[in-house]
Amino acid sequence: MTTITKFDIAEYLDSEEMIAAYLNEALNDDDPNTFLMAIADVAKARGMTQIAKDAGLGRESLYKALAPNAKPRYDTVIKLIHSLGVTLTVTSQEKTTVAVD
Repeated sequence: MTTITKFDIAEYLDSEEMIAAYLNEALNDDDPNTFLMAIADVAKARGMTQIAKDAGLGRESLYKALAPNAKPRYDTVIKLIHSLGVTLTVTSQEKTTVAVD
């Protein structure tokens, strides 16, 4: 008999490099919910209670802000990013073109 267990990404977010790579990939998705879900996964990996405390939010407010289809305020997202110990960086999307003769 095969036993299937639920996959929990939070179990694999065990290093700063893994967390950064995961959040960067989520930012590349066009759906903003993907990034919020990734923040929720990292918060779970780090401990929701501690992240809520570090962000200056109640635990219930944290869950509401990270619920599917939530529309958290910008300042809430920034507080969460800081409480996770990560930063966001903006880079140019400039594409290189090659002239073909």
